Amino acid sequence: MKNISSSNWGVEILDGRLYSSDMSNVTPIKQSRGRPSKSAKQTDENRQRLTAVGVALLTKKGFGATGLDEVTAKAGLPKGSFYAYFDSKEAFGLVLIDAYADFFNKMLDFAFLNESHTPLERLNNFIMSARNNMAKYDFNRGCLVGNLGIEIYALPGVFRQRLVDVFCEWQSKTETCLLAAQALGEIPADINCAAKAELFWIGWEGAILRAKLERRAAPIDIFKTDFLENLTR
Repeated sequence: MKNISSSNWGVEILDGRLYSSDMSNVTPIKQSRGRPSKSAKQTDENRQRLTAVGVALLTKKGFGATGLDEVTAKAGLPKGSFYAYFDSKEAFGLVLIDAYADFFNKMLDFAFLNESHTPLERLNNFIMSARNNMAKYDFNRGCLVGNLGIEIYALPGVFRQRLVDVFCEWQSKTETCLLAAQALGEIPADINCAAKAELFWIGWEGAILRAKLERRAAPIDIFKTDFLENLTR
């Protein structure tokens, strides 16, 4: 999203160029040669590049299908330099989960805390923003957390609880938004907002997966209409 930045990875790497988070500044990535720089600043920048690339790749395909040589190549770093920045692929995966969760939490806050809209409008705005983001990449990218959940039995055991924790964070933010809608009289007082928030993320992940599979927005639109209509009945 244009108005959201992340201190952890406010960059995106596409076609051999490094973009700022709002896509306004473009920097060619120079291929490094030899051993990576030992300066703290350069090390941090290279870690951020690897993280940005890793997040982008894991929204498109699975953890097991993402090779470390591919990550370093897209980040513009020498082949085999990955272990200068991360102890293992497992450690890298946990960093990617945290980076994506941080970005998505900011995206949710940007929508859900916008008091110029009613709570249900905020929920609708989040859905439409995410929908437009998927369309921007021709529905080739989905949810990193959902993608990892699909292959959980092939992943390191430590990933499972971290993924569950991320969903719980998102559910909590959604529950708060629904409670605000309830307080405003947008939804009935007898609705269990915690249960509805959990239901939202169960349905949302299915809609995102189906949209990516079919490469069209219809599954998201169907989910949005059904969820919001059932809230107000």
